[in-house]
Amino acid sequence: MTTAAPERTAGPGTGPPGDAGLPVVPARHPWRWAAGAAALVLVAQFLHGLATNPGWDWPTFRAHFATDTILRAVGITLRLTFWATLLGFALGAAVAALRLSRSAILRAIGWTYVWAFRSIPLIVQLVFWFNLSYLYRRFGLGIPFGPVLWEFDTVHALGAFGAAVLGLALHQAAFAAEIVRAGVLAVDTGQAEAAAALGIPRLRQARRIVLPQAMRGILPNAANEIVSLFKATSVVYVMAIGELFYQVQVVYGRTGRVVPLLMVATAWYVLLTTLLSIGQYWIERHFARGADRTPPPGPLQRARDLVRRITENRPSPSGGPR
Repeated sequence: MTTAAPERTAGPGTGPPGDAGLPVVPARHPWRWAAGAAALVLVAQFLHGLATNPGWDWPTFRAHFATDTILRAVGITLRLTFWATLLGFALGAAVAALRLSRSAILRAIGWTYVWAFRSIPLIVQLVFWFNLSYLYRRFGLGIPFGPVLWEFDTVHALGAFGAAVLGLALHQAAFAAEIVRAGVLAVDTGQAEAAAALGIPRLRQARRIVLPQAMRGILPNAANEIVSLFKATSVVYVMAIGELFYQVQVVYGRTGRVVPLLMVATAWYVLLTTLLSIGQYWIERHFARGADRTPPPGPLQRARDLVRRITENRPSPSGGPR
């Protein structure tokens, strides 16, 4: 008859030999610190060059940054971005529905739309829509291959701004359709099957079950497309629309100060893109609530935590930590 050996309780002397009394030394990363220091030196050199190089001509930049002409141009750029995004993603969702349809004809129509508008450069599409009245002087509604019941003149119906919005929206819809389709396909099919087994109608399945989960995959790519569209509005200068880049060109063509005026446009693009990125961050946190029960702290939370840690570790007047 054998008896089990008594269990040894952990104590100060247990553990691998030689571990007792050894100091705990944090890992050091000298090359990481060296790389960080080199990067900071390069950034400091770049900022110093921005501040001291007279070629940047910061007085001219300050004089034109917030003029009425530039502010009106920024407003036109934002209007183009807003309407093109709204119409582009609405049409893109419809095209994505065609591509996800069970009908082969509807899938073919959706695929053809995406193929056509992704293949043609944006500037070509804008010039085409700007000259639409040359090809079709009048549009009408009526019986197919029969009499026209109502028609209108394309010259007065579609101006330069309307043609720009139409071209941007149709171009954007092709990319938005693929973004929406990819987000829907990323949702597990078992979700829709379970909803169907519970007798939930298909429209409610899409609105309450599939789309909220698909938005987590759609939002990052959609935000990238919106930012790209915001910068792509500069292409409408070929239509002589007074958006930001066009007005900057007009001003530096009159004054000859190319670099500071280009920096004016750059600063506005960076500022507005930053605001879009902040909005994207909070919208993504909103739609991530169902997947991540403890989302990571936001920037304000991290700043508050940092301040609290600094104040807690600050030494007291007596010399010791608080």
